[in-house]
Amino acid sequence: MASQRELSDFLSAVERRAFKQALFAVHNEESALDIVQDAMMKLAEKYGDRPSSELPMIFQRILQNTIRDYYRRSKVRSLWTTLLSSLSPDDDDDHDPLETIAAESGSNSPQAPDDQLLQSQVLAAIEKEIKLLPARQREAFLLRYWEDMDVAQTASAMGCSEGSVKTHCSRANHTLAAALRAKGITL
Repeated sequence: MASQRELSDFLSAVERRAFKQALFAVHNEESALDIVQDAMMKLAEKYGDRPSSELPMIFQRILQNTIRDYYRRSKVRSLWTTLLSSLSPDDDDDHDPLETIAAESGSNSPQAPDDQLLQSQVLAAIEKEIKLLPARQREAFLLRYWEDMDVAQTASAMGCSEGSVKTHCSRANHTLAAALRAKGITL
């Protein structure tokens, strides 16, 4: 059983990566924050008594389901908004779809300012290309390479077969590599 401290430490450690995953999925900072908060609350309320070794898998499953729920609600909300907006002539849309967040420098960032600038530009380019991936490829890529899950864990979190995970990851890797090569970035 995970103690309150272990649960708190886990949530602190996963918070930033979970936000990035949600942001890549929904492309809206406020919605991404809401999704992460909802996922964390669900984990703490319903699964806080589980062993700490199970928390990463459970949290990823909750996070992905919360993202899917967001899209389901958005689809219904969009339908009603479209129907109701046809009744009124006012159309205020002040949402900026080009909102982005700056790449955060990690603890192992280079010391020279020009190296830091180059690294932040490369990270921004990678993040931009990750956002352009299809949803399942992005999900598989982030779980495998950012969350460091193995194929079986990723398949369990995504609710698909291990072969599907391998296919999605392979396609994501090829797409990202080609896009970055086209921009002159070689890793």
